[in-house]
Amino acid sequence: MRTAPRPHSVTPSTAVRNLGILAHVDAGKTTVTERILYATGTTHRRGEVHDGTTVTDFDPQERDRGITIFAAAVSCAWDGHRINLIDTPGHVDFADEVERSLRVLDGAVAVFDAVAGVEPQSESVWRQADRHGVPRIAFVNKLDRAGADLDTAVASIRDRLHPAPLVVQLPIGTEDAFTGVVDLVRMRALVWADGGDTVEEGPVPETLREEAWRRRRALEEAVAELHPAAMEEFCMQPTVGLSTIDASVGSTMVPTVCTPPSTVSTRTLLTALRDLTRTGDGLVVLCGSAYRNRGIEPLLDAVVAYLPSPLDVSAVRGTYDGAEELRPADPQAPLAALAFKVNATATGRLTYVRVYSGTIEKGDTVWDPGTRRTERVARILRVTADRHAQLDRAVAGDIVAVVGLKSARAGTTLCDPAAPLVLEPPVVADPVVSVAVEARRSCDTGRLASALARLAEEDPSLVVRTDPETGQRVLSGMGELHLEVAVEKIRRDGGPEVTVGRPRVTYRETVVGGVSGLVFRHVKQDGGAGQFAHVVLDVEPLAAEPGATGVEFRSAVVGGRVPQEYVRAVEAGCREALVEGPLGGHPVTGLRVTLTDGSTHVKDSSETAFRTAGRLGLREALRACAMALLEPVAEVTVTVPEAAVGGVLGDLAARRGRVTGSETRGGAAVLTATVPLAELFGYATRLRSRTQGRGTFTARPSGYAPAPAAAPAR
Repeated sequence: MRTAPRPHSVTPSTAVRNLGILAHVDAGKTTVTERILYATGTTHRRGEVHDGTTVTDFDPQERDRGITIFAAAVSCAWDGHRINLIDTPGHVDFADEVERSLRVLDGAVAVFDAVAGVEPQSESVWRQADRHGVPRIAFVNKLDRAGADLDTAVASIRDRLHPAPLVVQLPIGTEDAFTGVVDLVRMRALVWADGGDTVEEGPVPETLREEAWRRRRALEEAVAELHPAAMEEFCMQPTVGLSTIDASVGSTMVPTVCTPPSTVSTRTLLTALRDLTRTGDGLVVLCGSAYRNRGIEPLLDAVVAYLPSPLDVSAVRGTYDGAEELRPADPQAPLAALAFKVNATATGRLTYVRVYSGTIEKGDTVWDPGTRRTERVARILRVTADRHAQLDRAVAGDIVAVVGLKSARAGTTLCDPAAPLVLEPPVVADPVVSVAVEARRSCDTGRLASALARLAEEDPSLVVRTDPETGQRVLSGMGELHLEVAVEKIRRDGGPEVTVGRPRVTYRETVVGGVSGLVFRHVKQDGGAGQFAHVVLDVEPLAAEPGATGVEFRSAVVGGRVPQEYVRAVEAGCREALVEGPLGGHPVTGLRVTLTDGSTHVKDSSETAFRTAGRLGLREALRACAMALLEPVAEVTVTVPEAAVGGVLGDLAARRGRVTGSETRGGAAVLTATVPLAELFGYATRLRSRTQGRGTFTARPSGYAPAPAAAPAR
């Protein structure tokens, strides 16, 4: 067992790995994290999700529900390296937690179920990691389960995620008999005894030697196709055919420690696997059973060997006053750090930050360029879920928590006051579901407002607003479970008793029939300088099919009839007009606005006048357009016993669902369908009743589609 360094020690950036654990719900992310903490000596007993004893699922709601809700950061040490690890949620309602985590990570471990393979949320988090360019390795978990098959899981990775899988292990035994793996890179067997905590290394079992050599050869060929140095060595060595391998299996010349007839050396193979992982051209695939504590040590070795350190990734890019600047991961460079998570409690605020460059010390004064104010760092903490160890300083590459920041939010940049820089914040998804929240007692209205503000501060994907018609406070989020967890958090944190309305989805409006040549003049004269702006607008759908999202603005003005600064003002005004559409006050999307002409007045024209003209002119144009209402839809994957398929299909049809696929997997039917999100409220209870509790489903937002004419306008 390798021992961890003292918590306050500073590890060089080359020996740091910042990684996340990504997967579909119930694929085993939290169990993998628990076994990593146990293998590294950070904890001394193995926590279990079903017992509510895990380190990272420390929130009471997580333990009650048995799922990860909040991204939890932990820190441990392995083989002289500091590993900062974030266990991310697997449920689609908490995808924004994953997004904020991926923004600050250098690598990730994608966990897949050996029976189910790639599941819907596996694909979603994979695409999120693609957008951030995060290098990954894969861990196929639960090989001890009935029906587990490594090759089938790898095939689903190749078919659905489209990387080049590079399988570096061969399981020893199947299902209940799974006891270890063959390391195809070093051609050795790693075996874990029942109930044992240590791995035993030995020669490849004789019954697996031929298969191991075949797979080693396949691995070399796959790597050589992708890596020039491996290709050169592969072509220079004499080819070893399978007949030679077959002959050597029965020969007495086979050594005690199996040496493969390789055409690519172990050193070259390791280098190539590291390069392919960091460029994203290949995906190293390992396997094991986290629940039985098998395969964790090789996974840690792979994290250290293949995933990048902060020095291996590109220098962070930021801007200030329109100028772009790169900051390297150098402790001596000016400070640049990004806050990605905030825990706001009644007793104080804990701000999680990734230090990209420079050094931050206890007592330092840092600059927030967003609010243009300074903040003082009172304490720096090394975090292991809900436990903290104090540090004197953090250097480039570290992920730590900071106490003392009063106004920092997720996405806030902290920098050296003498060298200001603004880093790109994480993207926040638009909420799709809303509920009205009211305090049961009128005297608790102020407490409820404070509790809701604290929720929005911790989770930017939660939006709090006041309905202008009813005066109710409306809480919007990413799904029914997301809002349920948020309201329960108010109750558990000592907030007031609340009454929650029925969930409602967030509609959008779009243009299906545009207008052209709409003329709008804004003329105002009330003494002194007046306002004059003349614009001509064309409005058209962005795509042929309703449901497209996004807004495009362009200018076709020629001859300088509208100066460029006024064009920008018109665009700003048009975007303001899109906040509320003519059908029911919903945001407008899926359209293209073109400024085709206009004119100015020598004295009375200004940016304010043209901004007003853009706003009022587009509102008038939208009233003249043919508009359609859009509703959010979700891609639903339902897993049910085959005997219940007919009833489930009928229920999906009644919910306006459109079935897109059906397959049999592990003795159960797996149905995929596109269903309006409004029809999914309460579906879990209905599905359980139709399948005697054996049916499950997952849903992920997949955009917007035209709503039926009977859909509510507001």
